[in-house]
Amino acid sequence: MLSEHKKEVFFFLIIVKAGPGDNTDSVIRKFQKRAIAEGRVQEIRDRSVYRKPSELRQEYLAEKRRKIMRARRYSR
Repeated sequence: MLSEHKKEVFFFLIIVKAGPGDNTDSVIRKFQKRAIAEGRVQEIRDRSVYRKPSELRQEYLAEKRRKIMRARRYSR
């Protein structure tokens, strides 16, 4: 029997209005800028691969250590 895997599907609605003098390239550039600014691109990349909670925790702690070391370095 095949198991049914339910995937969450997210639709991101990004609306870009084309002005009277805009060509398709400029509208595509506007769309890309807005998608990056809203964090949609990064969110899709993050969701594309499953990462274990322990990996996320290790990255969080490593970033915390880096910030502490940076603060120590510049506080002297």
